[in-house]
Amino acid sequence: MTMRELYIYYRVVTGQAAAARLAVETLQARLRSNLPFLVTRLLHRPEALNGLQTWMETYATRPDREPAGISQALQSMIETEALVLAPLIVGPRHTEIFEVFKEPSASNNDR
Repeated sequence: MTMRELYIYYRVVTGQAAAARLAVETLQARLRSNLPFLVTRLLHRPEALNGLQTWMETYATRPDREPAGISQALQSMIETEALVLAPLIVGPRHTEIFEVFKEPSASNNDR
């Protein structure tokens, strides 16, 4: 079983950053409250470009509680819940899916 994680990035107008941050943090807190195994983060690039900031939300699960990671159903739920952010972001939300390696690499076994 491979553990899936989501990385979702998008742009926010610098002038709307405070409102957007509150909205994202509220969304993530609500999701974590309803799904105690969920681990979330909100990240941003340190610089803005043309008045736009690039932000990233990450979603993972606690391996001891939900070892498969973010399921398709959970991903759909997160995407549906995040529709409330649409007025606060510029353009689409881009979702990338990454998986944790199943086995340690050979170089890690030699240590």
